[in-house]
Amino acid sequence: MLKITYKILKKIIFSFAFLYAYNVIAYPLGVIIPLNFITVGTLTIFGIPSFFSFVLIKLLLF
Repeated sequence: MLKITYKILKKIIFSFAFLYAYNVIAYPLGVIIPLNFITVGTLTIFGIPSFFSFVLIKLLLF
């Protein structure tokens, strides 16, 4: 039980850090993905492909 909790917590922290690092790098380009429960949760569950879909949606729609 503790291993599962540790694994989920690690994924959440990695997702948050990944989005934050991306936003720091992409700020001059204006392609920022907001840090909220939906984006961090989606990135935690679906992984890196969801990140690319967020970027694609941001570029195409906004």
